[in-house]
Amino acid sequence: MKILAVSDLHLSASAAEALLSAAGGADLVLAAGDFANQHEALAPYMARLAPIADKMICVPGNNESLEALQDATRAEILHGTTTTRGGLIIAGLGGGVPPLPPLPWHSWDLSEDEARDMLAPIEHADILMLHSPPAGLGDNHDALGHLGSVALKEAMLRLEPRLCVFGHIHDCWGQAGTLGATEWRNLGPDPVWFDL
Repeated sequence: MKILAVSDLHLSASAAEALLSAAGGADLVLAAGDFANQHEALAPYMARLAPIADKMICVPGNNESLEALQDATRAEILHGTTTTRGGLIIAGLGGGVPPLPPLPWHSWDLSEDEARDMLAPIEHADILMLHSPPAGLGDNHDALGHLGSVALKEAMLRLEPRLCVFGHIHDCWGQAGTLGATEWRNLGPDPVWFDL
C-alpha cells in the first residue's frame, strides 16, 4: 500500500496544494493533526482538502479539537480508535500530550493518564498515528526541551507497530529512526511516502 503522510499543515496554502498534487498516487493519506492555527479557519481549510477526504485518515492536533475536526471534514478521524484499510490496522490519538506550557490561546491537550487510558484498549496496530511524539523521539523543542509523551511511547512499545508517525514539534520535522521493530517519523507539512 502506498501511503502519503503529513502533519502540521497550519493553514498553509502551499502545503495543501502539495498534498493534493501528491495524493493522486497514494492509496492512503495520513494526516497527523494541526490543520488549523489556534482553532481558526479550520472549516475552509478542510474544504480545500475535500477532494482527497475519502482516502484520508486524520487525528486532531492541539490547534483544533476533535469536535471541530469532525464538523469540518468527511475524512475518517481517529482518536483513541482504530480502523482498517488495505488489511492494515491503523490506530490514532490526537491532541497535545502532555499539555504544553501555558499559552495565550487554548491548546487542545490530553494528560498522560488520559492518553494512556484511551490507548489501553487497543491490542494491535500496524500503523500508530499520533499528533504528539513519543518521549525521546523527534520531540526536542529548541526552547522548551523534550516535550514527548511517556504514555505514547509506552503504547508504541506495547503495540510494536510497523510504522509510527506524528508531528507537533516543528523543530524536529523530518527526524526519523527505528525503535525495536517500529519505524518512526516526525512528519511535518511536506508529503512523505511509505510503502507497507
